[in-house]
Amino acid sequence: MASRKALSLLLVVVAGLCLICGNVQALGVASDPCTTDNDCGQGLYCFSCDGASPVCAIDSATPVSSFSQNYSLPFNKYAWVTTHNAYAIVGETSILGVTIVSQKNQEDSITSQLNKGVRGLMLDIYELNGDIWLCHSVYRQCYDFTAFRPLNTTLIEIEAFLTANPTEVITIFFEDYVNTTNALTTALTATGLSKYMFPLAKMPTDGSDWPTVSSMITSNERLLVFTSNRNKQAGEGIAYQWNYVLENQCKWKISPS
Repeated sequence: MASRKALSLLLVVVAGLCLICGNVQALGVASDPCTTDNDCGQGLYCFSCDGASPVCAIDSATPVSSFSQNYSLPFNKYAWVTTHNAYAIVGETSILGVTIVSQKNQEDSITSQLNKGVRGLMLDIYELNGDIWLCHSVYRQCYDFTAFRPLNTTLIEIEAFLTANPTEVITIFFEDYVNTTNALTTALTATGLSKYMFPLAKMPTDGSDWPTVSSMITSNERLLVFTSNRNKQAGEGIAYQWNYVLENQCKWKISPS
């Protein structure tokens, strides 16, 4: 039987899947058809997702607290917005000097996503050139033309946000293809994020409630990190996501042309 905690995290993943073809701006979509920005009213712009018919979408969002100033409930009683492939940003230029050919899923930077209310980030990590990279690739292999940026640059943005916003909680879901022992732990420590990490030992495994958000804020344990690599829970103390998370299955049905 799925635990209540796991069901809460299911809501997070579902929210993230809703953003696969856009960014946090898409939360305010007016849904009116458009051809250019001029077809949209004040505060809207014309947005198209991967060739779909364009619609008017909100051009900006007001920053909000994840918990609406109510921190008294257990962490598993909340749902929050999560961005899929949060690092795959339109207009990103590779420092490797090549064109990134991978699909782009977001229009906002990591910092902008967080400022607009996103509190969960899905990040795909691979090893490339002796470092960990955020990469939207295939066959468990990162290439220079599918690599967006070194992981550390994004972790630094997350650390800066947590430091500047002491009552916010962030969750990272790593799709993890990093095999070097302790490489991910080293990155989290080097960027100052390890001091915020919620301890594995405090994560309920019996279906009971998580600690309250207020207690997580008081203890400054405001970063939850999950990995898709089963071995890292025992080896590095990073939670294996499928011990704690449920995800709905999405199947694409393509009609014949």
